[in-house]
Amino acid sequence: MTPLIAIAAEAAEQKSAEVTDWAGRLGWVAGLLLFIAFVYWLMRQGWKWRGSLQSDLPELPTAPEAASEARLTLSGRYHGSTTAGQWLDRIVAHGLGTRSRVELTLTDAGLVVVRPGANDFFVPAGALREARLDKGIAGKVLAEGGLLIVTWTHGGTLLDSGFRSDRAAEHAAWVEAINSMTTTTEGIAR
Repeated sequence: MTPLIAIAAEAAEQKSAEVTDWAGRLGWVAGLLLFIAFVYWLMRQGWKWRGSLQSDLPELPTAPEAASEARLTLSGRYHGSTTAGQWLDRIVAHGLGTRSRVELTLTDAGLVVVRPGANDFFVPAGALREARLDKGIAGKVLAEGGLLIVTWTHGGTLLDSGFRSDRAAEHAAWVEAINSMTTTTEGIAR
């Protein structure tokens, strides 16, 4: 027999070894699952700790009963809020860190933010500071100009909230409308 045929015959006869140490394998799997649960618990504790640090933020305002005429509406996603100018400093107090679907309505009274499954809130026109197109906010980075960022003040803290429309072409109209509202109220004491 030639050496190649002998090697091929020997390779064909080899089989995988039977798993005999089930207790050891189950121990490793259980240890890995416990480690994953521990890391998840630590992340949750960090989220709660961040919320307690931001507990000085007052409750979010709700939309006024008498609704004004809508200037613009938008359907899309809410990606969260951060401290203005600090795109990685996520605000989690009062549910502002929860991503969700969103229905935005801009009226003369302000910005109505309706979030199914999360806390709705209202940004009065006097609290709006500016709007701009940007590429990212904590936990979400998109192409340049893919995110509508609305800067507003709440409880003495300047916040950036990130929204993405289902139709990104709408973003420019929102920036123009919000910025025109803030320049017309520039002379009013805020």
